[in-house]
Amino acid sequence: MPPPMTDSTPSPDPSRKRKGDLLPERLARAITMAGPIPLSQFMGAANAHYYGTRDPLGARGDFTTAPEISQMFGELIGLWLADLWDRAGRPAARYVELGPGRGTLAADALRAMAKAGLNPPVDFVETSPTLRAAQAERVPGAEWHLGFTGIAEEGPLLVVANEFFDALPIRQLVATNDGWRERLVACQDTLFLPIAGDRSFDMIIPPDLRDAPPGSILETSPASVATLRGLAQRLLTQGGAALIIDYGYEGPAIGDTLQAVRGHRYANPFEEPGEADLTAHVDFATLREAAEAEGLVAYGPVTQGSFLTALGIGARAEALAKASPERAADIAVDRDRLIGEEAMGDLFKVLAITAPGWPVPAGFA
Repeated sequence: MPPPMTDSTPSPDPSRKRKGDLLPERLARAITMAGPIPLSQFMGAANAHYYGTRDPLGARGDFTTAPEISQMFGELIGLWLADLWDRAGRPAARYVELGPGRGTLAADALRAMAKAGLNPPVDFVETSPTLRAAQAERVPGAEWHLGFTGIAEEGPLLVVANEFFDALPIRQLVATNDGWRERLVACQDTLFLPIAGDRSFDMIIPPDLRDAPPGSILETSPASVATLRGLAQRLLTQGGAALIIDYGYEGPAIGDTLQAVRGHRYANPFEEPGEADLTAHVDFATLREAAEAEGLVAYGPVTQGSFLTALGIGARAEALAKASPERAADIAVDRDRLIGEEAMGDLFKVLAITAPGWPVPAGFA
């Protein structure tokens, strides 16, 4: 047992860990013992630590999401779900959100849904104890899960995933003079850097991309496809719909989209793993193909700007400004940030997937 404390014995500080217990040291030790690891493994470990140890949102955090910008975002999503639910015959549905942040989107959406007569039980898929505490304050009565397991298997699901898929691990394949190789992460002490592996991946590269110049990067996200397939099986069995909102593109396409954000600024993704948010742009074409391959009906992707405009963000902004004239200028700024082409309007995309037989959702005409 440890020696008794005396006045000259410093008390242990529980907020400080021994150097060998820190994530960079653990990753470095694993790489030193077993060799370079895939980027997906590096990203997964970094984000698991990052999201599990802090609230990353807001001015004091590292980034801000659409629900934190304005209540209009969550309200319109809530009305979108309520409209779809109403046209589906008002079944006994559940609200499910993947990676619900602080619970702001859910709180705004549920408030709007309630006005339309929809008051569903709430399930959150969230691993972070810190964020679960914030969600509990905003959405009392919610139930938490680590994945789809545990969510009730009866009744349709109304699923929302806002800025969820971008944080799932990606693999990167890089073109070299010897062909396509997987991008791995090596280290020297705790200095991490990407390198090209030895194994050939030429056969899985789309034919029109195989002759890309050396240095070209192609990204894939098996974790995203696996998550989408799991979601699809629940929707096929229970009915319902899902709305996926994120920044992304329609691939496959050449490009390195891995990025780190810390303190609302871009950072080096390979510096201090676990201390910055690591994300990559979402390949919406792959998600759509995966959904359709499972038997779901997919709509989009469309831009966030066109989607929110079709749902009536202009009218909602006018109503809020009329109710609070002193905030009219700020409300207009928030609206433009959500739908402006130079802001979030074009970069962010929206994809809807529904069970067969469900109505065509609004916003995808």
